[in-house]
Amino acid sequence: MTSGLAGMVAFLLAAATPATIDDLGWLAGDWVSEADGRWTDENWAAPRGGVMIGYSRSGRGEALREFEFLRIAAGEGGGLAYLAQPQGRAPVAFPLVRHDKTSATFENAAHDYPQRIAYARSGDTLTATISAIDGSKPRSWTYRRR
Repeated sequence: MTSGLAGMVAFLLAAATPATIDDLGWLAGDWVSEADGRWTDENWAAPRGGVMIGYSRSGRGEALREFEFLRIAAGEGGGLAYLAQPQGRAPVAFPLVRHDKTSATFENAAHDYPQRIAYARSGDTLTATISAIDGSKPRSWTYRRR
């Protein structure tokens, strides 16, 4: 088998292997974004029991403006899904569509907005981006580890 073919086979086997919650452990931590008197905290517990549990809260000064309960767990069909509960409402599932050692993308084309939620980590910096399914209407937060 040539090295190019072997590489392609390895890539296809890795792509066919479903992600485990431990594959997203890089997201765990206490993250904060602050600018112009506004702040957003996002906190993720390390994977345990097949789940990552998190929350996000945003505000200005000492006033809370928004909060969201978050979790990543097995969704329908057994694959991982990001479950968001903005303002504590019923959860909305965004199945994991791709990931690597420092990034993950979740999508739900049937949801109004956002339809895509993407995270990417570089050292002690975490970037979260929400958008429409085609990448339009992006909104990003850049966090630093607290």
